[in-house]
Amino acid sequence: MKILYAIILAFAIVGCSKDDEADAAKLLGVTVSQQDRVEANEIFTTRCVVCHGASGSGDGLASKGLSPPPRNFHDSSWQSSVSNEYLTKIIRFGGASVGKSAAMPSNPDLNEKGAVVAALVGRIRSFK
Repeated sequence: MKILYAIILAFAIVGCSKDDEADAAKLLGVTVSQQDRVEANEIFTTRCVVCHGASGSGDGLASKGLSPPPRNFHDSSWQSSVSNEYLTKIIRFGGASVGKSAAMPSNPDLNEKGAVVAALVGRIRSFK
């Protein structure tokens, strides 16, 4: 299991979109370090995969029965329709903050971790 986790984490770190991460970092006034990326990918694995799935397709174990279903991050129309600011807001304050499902929880512990949030935005963008 540890090997699988390490492989997923390594893929996730390499797969981040540097341009979108940089845009989100600029928006938040932060610099993203490798440690921030590692933390963001750990958060993605422990919090996001449950609903959005390991591949970001919205097919996580907890996605069954959710209405609306979790976002499929591979949807290119959606990717081009949302800003990094929008993604930052939904990560920090949850779905209800942007008029979406309250099933998407807020992450108040990330309010003081702008670099980690920027890395999470890069991770989401890496699915496009």
